[in-house]
Amino acid sequence: MFTASFGIFLFGLIAAAAGGALGAAIGGNYAFGFTGLMILAAFGVLAATGSDVWFNYVAFGPFFGPHVAFAGGAAAAAYAANAKHYKVPNAHLADSDVPQTGKDVSEPLARLNRPDVLLVGSLFGMAGYAVKIGIDNIPWLGSHTDTVALTVIISGIAARLAFGGSLMNPEKYNAGATSFFEKIAPNAENAWLRYQERPSQFITIGVLFGMAAGAVSIAISTIDGFAAWAQTLPFAMSAVVIFWLILGHQMPVQHHATIIAGLFAVKFFPILVGGSEFNWQGAWLDAGAAGAWDSNTWMMAAVTVLLAGVAGAFSMALAELSARLFYDRGNNHIDPPAMAIWISTILVLGGASLFNTPTLVS
Repeated sequence: MFTASFGIFLFGLIAAAAGGALGAAIGGNYAFGFTGLMILAAFGVLAATGSDVWFNYVAFGPFFGPHVAFAGGAAAAAYAANAKHYKVPNAHLADSDVPQTGKDVSEPLARLNRPDVLLVGSLFGMAGYAVKIGIDNIPWLGSHTDTVALTVIISGIAARLAFGGSLMNPEKYNAGATSFFEKIAPNAENAWLRYQERPSQFITIGVLFGMAAGAVSIAISTIDGFAAWAQTLPFAMSAVVIFWLILGHQMPVQHHATIIAGLFAVKFFPILVGGSEFNWQGAWLDAGAAGAWDSNTWMMAAVTVLLAGVAGAFSMALAELSARLFYDRGNNHIDPPAMAIWISTILVLGGASLFNTPTLVS
């Protein structure tokens, strides 16, 4: 996309400089919410024109791609906390009015009145743009993982090492714990989302939201041209939910479950159906027509939805483990959902590649 020529690479790099600064100015989580809105807009463009340019260049590109805008905002927050910039000079704002931690990726950092904070976001936005392109070109890995999510993780680790100390701070382990899992258990000072840290809670959320995402992804894949992006629709809906989280509502954070469950459904449904060919548009053909879905195909769709719930629960568990290992143990935001997404994507795409996938026809 951005490597066809030096000119288009430079175009994207300049856009990423602005995108990273935007994420810092409005806050990383606000930028991520806008990613969700841009994905919804991309589906509208795809339906109207047949072009996926909005996905590649806007929603997941250098404008609102999480590896640019969200990562830039998160890095700027870490920098601002490390540089003590959260002591706002405005007389009408007390120090307590602004979070004093680099983990807060919801805070719009423009209010700090510090251009250097925005420039850090800009630099990390450009770095995210370049790193993603680099990962895209790694043999096998570039086509078998979510390179956006992996770039977000690399950016978060770089920000921690630059602005927040060591990767895993042992002083944040639970004192007196005898086992490793007791040492990394969340506590009042070091936790991600207290209301969804229990296994019974995050597994339930993962299964139910995962099944919903799997069903939605299968349904919209039957629209011509939508299968390649189907899993991003439930992801977009989950991303928009973040707006309400920012406003103080304890909403379920589950975009890492919905995108993985949707991806699992799209990749494994044709495999479970079997045969040499598979027609997504066959769902709505008259019975008996070539490629039409029969009762067995719909049964496999139901099975796929159930399995998508399992995939969603797995991704939720992976995110919570990541939070306990990295997010809780540091002073900046290393994104638990992004960690779950890039690892789970490898498992889904790598697993699917082990099977004989039917030829997709239309």
